[in-house]
Amino acid sequence: MKNIIGAILIIIGAVCFSAKAVMVKLSYLHEVDPITVLALRMLFSIPFYVVILFLNRKKLEESKASLTRRDWINIVLMGVVGYYLASIFDFIGLSYVTAGLERLILFIYPTLVVIISAVFLKKKIGKTEYIALLLTYLGVLIVFFDDAVVSQKNVWLGTAFIFASALTYAIYLIGTGQLTPKLGSVNYTALSMIVSSVAVFIHYLIVGKIENLFANKDVVWLTLNMAVFSTVIPSLAEGIRLMGSGRASIVASIGPVSTIVLAYYFLNESFGLIQFVGTVLVLAGVLFVSLKKN
Repeated sequence: MKNIIGAILIIIGAVCFSAKAVMVKLSYLHEVDPITVLALRMLFSIPFYVVILFLNRKKLEESKASLTRRDWINIVLMGVVGYYLASIFDFIGLSYVTAGLERLILFIYPTLVVIISAVFLKKKIGKTEYIALLLTYLGVLIVFFDDAVVSQKNVWLGTAFIFASALTYAIYLIGTGQLTPKLGSVNYTALSMIVSSVAVFIHYLIVGKIENLFANKDVVWLTLNMAVFSTVIPSLAEGIRLMGSGRASIVASIGPVSTIVLAYYFLNESFGLIQFVGTVLVLAGVLFVSLKKN
């Protein structure tokens, strides 16, 4: 029963998160810029994380004793890198590429964790992981043989931004290794999201105008849904704890598929045979990496 509940929670989290790209693309139809959409998303998200910290205040108070000044600095840095930079790169990239391509490139972040760990932390890459890396990037390469993909305007610029998002998120995951055990995953996520929200608001105040933030009601409604269903719910999913990260990674692979299906129905994005083959290879490679790691 525990595994079934865990699987259901992971599927819900994966599908909710996969809808984010679709809602961002729908927001862009109203001629708003990426930072406005991101600012609204974080504005609607932050009250949830403040409440979460309040409800977990006893555990947070207990954790403070074990946190050093360096830990607090790292929390701020990881919040900026993992949720601010990764999000802004992602949202900018989505203004150039399809939701399906965005989700596929983002999904390679576990392979980037392996590569970064090997280069900077001197962790050995095994044969299985080499095969997984080969499958993943071969799959990405095959996707770009599809005319529907390469014909997108500024597709390479958009791809670069999405890859930067995946890279910064991978760095965030590596940097959280020592902090999560001290704070707990829920409190750490809440703190990181609050830090990133502050960074997003500062960014918006520099380049945008407050009076324009709520100018379009459709965008406000989309970002409110994005905050609840594609930000808060996925970030607090308890499925991994219930069924283990190895099996959870298999179930979570439904995410890119879900994005492709949603983008097909709501955005009329095409999905041909070449994209299908590339997607299968990417999913296989990422799953190999995730299972090997666990």
